[in-house]
Amino acid sequence: MNRTGARALAVGAAAVLGLVAGCGQSAGTPRDDVRGDARGAAHQASRAATGDHSHPLRRSDIPWSGSPSPFNAQVVLADGRRVAMHYLRGKGLFAQDYSPHAKGWSKPALVYGTKTDACQGITLKAKDGTVAAFGDFGLYCADGEPPTESVAAVAVGPLTTWDKHVKKDFDGWEKTVVAPGGKKVTFSRGSDTLRWTKAAGFPAAR
Repeated sequence: MNRTGARALAVGAAAVLGLVAGCGQSAGTPRDDVRGDARGAAHQASRAATGDHSHPLRRSDIPWSGSPSPFNAQVVLADGRRVAMHYLRGKGLFAQDYSPHAKGWSKPALVYGTKTDACQGITLKAKDGTVAAFGDFGLYCADGEPPTESVAAVAVGPLTTWDKHVKKDFDGWEKTVVAPGGKKVTFSRGSDTLRWTKAAGFPAAR
């Protein structure tokens, strides 16, 4: 074989090697995409486990001339988390919790649904990881009639689930006390009391 033929074979072999190397590089790109997808899935799973806190704080749509509106309430927990509640007309009582890590609020969750009017404002208390709330509704509360539905609610832990108790045809709770350790909550109005415990929740409604 002459020098010209040998040189042509060498150039051809180099071209083949270049194509193989190029194919290897291209084949690596999908693997990077797979790793990226896996990281994205892991992030989504972690976000789902801790809760989605990418929402803004919502407010009541009930008109109020003064400030602050009694139809919005907020409380701060010792660990920096917050719980906010608001009434929506014709829908009921909603809650959101704030994550100081994510610096955002959860999606509003319906605590108690009703189409009747909101009465007095929302009361929120928190101690040692337990959050207690109460509010009242009535068919003509906006016109000054007394409440017909008095709602007491308690949440613990991740604050995603609310245990609630509804008392009918009652003037509404006036005070709530969360015991040290957050293991017991007492709602009261005069001699009427309602107790929630971490072990048993609320008593059965009567």
